[in-house]
This record gives sequence, C-alpha cells and structure tokens, in this order.
Amino acid sequence: MTPLYPIPLTLNDGTATDFGRFKGKVVMVVNVASNCGFTPQYAGLETLYEKFRDRGFEILGVPCNQFAGQEPGTDSEIAEFCERNFGVTFPLTVKADVRGKNQHALYAELTKFKTGLLPGLVRWNFEKFLVSRDGDVVARFAPTVEPDAPEVIDAIEKALA
Repeated sequence: MTPLYPIPLTLNDGTATDFGRFKGKVVMVVNVASNCGFTPQYAGLETLYEKFRDRGFEILGVPCNQFAGQEPGTDSEIAEFCERNFGVTFPLTVKADVRGKNQHALYAELTKFKTGLLPGLVRWNFEKFLVSRDGDVVARFAPTVEPDAPEVIDAIEKALA
C-alpha cells in the first residue's frame, strides 16, 4: 500500500480524514496562498477540477503561510476568499507547513518525488504534485507552471487513462 493513504488530513471545515479518501482517484496536491503572485492560479485549478472530476480527478489545496507570509488568514477566511474570488469547490485542508521541522506528513512523502529542477524541498506557493490512482507521485510542477499548461494536462490525461 502507498505510504500516502494512511496520512491524516484535517479539511478546512474541521473534518478529520486521511489521504486514503482519494484512493482510486488521480489527485493534484497544491500548496496555496491568498496573497501570492500565483494566487490567480486558483481559477485555473478550479477549471481543471471541473473538467476532469467526473473522470476521477481531485484537487487538494493545502494553504500554507511559510512563504513571505502570503497566507495570513484563518481557515474560514481562506475558504471564504477562495469561494468568493475564484469559485473554488475542490477541498482545502487546514493551514499546514510544507517544509521545515513542522512539515506535514503528506509533504514529507510528496517531496520524496524529485525532478531535475525540483529537489525535495517545496520552493514556493502553488507547487503541484500529481498522484496516480494507485497513490504514487507521478509528476511535479513548479509554481510558474500554470494549471492549464500542456504538460499538466498531458500528465493528468495519462494518469486518468
């Protein structure tokens, strides 16, 4: 079994669950922030979610305030901001650290997947990890890569096939 599934998660509304809730689905995990130059990517993420969710695709947003304090809000403020400004309907977790001594266990596992440009460390907001239906990380995209970039769409399509 993948090491991701037993990892506990607390959703933005306080619901306690684990990553196993996504078993059998393709999941994009993204560390998000409300006051970042990449914040408009919420719109592209929501579009991806709407386009592919009927085929077994999920997005999990993980708010994080570790990069220049760009996510200062409370969990309820973050949820309200995302819904009001970008119509976000995909799940968000409570705020979490994606690096450092208090790194969330999900990110401790995700960051084991490295590419040439992306070593273990999460470098900034809106870094994207794509997890297969089997719970394996199959792709990783830098914050500068837009959600609708051809390489992202191709990776999702391949994972859903």
